[in-house]
Amino acid sequence: MRMILRLHNLALAAFLCLLPVLAAGQTHSRVDDLLDRLAQPDLRNWQVVEDEIVMLWARSGSATADYLLERGRAALADGDFSAAYNHLTALTDHAPEFAEGWNARATLFFEMQHFGPSIADIGRTLALEPRHFGALMGLGFMLEDMGELDHALAAFQAAQAIHPHREEINEAVARVSRALNGAAL
Repeated sequence: MRMILRLHNLALAAFLCLLPVLAAGQTHSRVDDLLDRLAQPDLRNWQVVEDEIVMLWARSGSATADYLLERGRAALADGDFSAAYNHLTALTDHAPEFAEGWNARATLFFEMQHFGPSIADIGRTLALEPRHFGALMGLGFMLEDMGELDHALAAFQAAQAIHPHREEINEAVARVSRALNGAAL
């Protein structure tokens, strides 16, 4: 009887350890479905779809990682770059497979005008979540500021293909296209 109980407990423990992995898989599948919907040009409730994507991206499956993301974003919003850096670096160290941790730290570096580290963190974000339209937008803005208009346009167009509804992206594509066309004349 003890052996059966011990096997049952081991099986239960193994199952409980798999729950975060199973949940992460379901979340990723849900995000993929929502991103497919968001790309539809005639989508009427795109803000609701975008909000759900952003909410799902912010869930790591780890209470510690979620807390570090929350604290890092709060510090960033308060303008406390040092605290934001500490929280977000702890997050990327703790959960290197969590795309939103890298994206949040890229945003911090962007706000600090440290484009090199921001672009590096965007690279990590996009390696983990290739359709992260926010990361692509940020990359486009930095490349535009750096005068790399061809690359900026490519980043903005990639974001636009994923999210054709956000006016900020559409304006950026038009603005950089005009600048490139003017430069070609």
